Amino acid sequence: VQLVESGGGSVQAGEPLRLSCDTSGFRFMVSCMAWFRQAPGQEREGVAVIDTDGETRYVDSVTGRFTISSDNAKNTLFLQMNSPKPEDTSVYYCAAEDWGCFGLDTNNFGYWGQGTQVTVS
Repeated sequence: VQLVESGGGSVQAGEPLRLSCDTSGFRFMVSCMAWFRQAPGQEREGVAVIDTDGETRYVDSVTGRFTISSDNAKNTLFLQMNSPKPEDTSVYYCAAEDWGCFGLDTNNFGYWGQGTQVTVS
């Protein structure tokens, strides 16, 4: 199983950013996929999740600004970050689970990427 994030970087507040997560080795189309983030000294926080029916949920702090989506043909997950704020600065992780979708909790996901740094100033 591999999950590889890309697209992170340093942006100014309000400048859009798109994260990608290329995956392999598991059943992407029947998996629950999510983005988490972790800032220094903070616990890992769920940001957005998309289930096998395409339904999405977001943490309140990003609702209306971030959009999670997937390309099943390419086994790729995306996070479109519009209107990012300095408080969105974190390492962003892609996560997957292929036996069910039970919400934005780290315990509900068995597969993880290595993370990509996003810095908003």
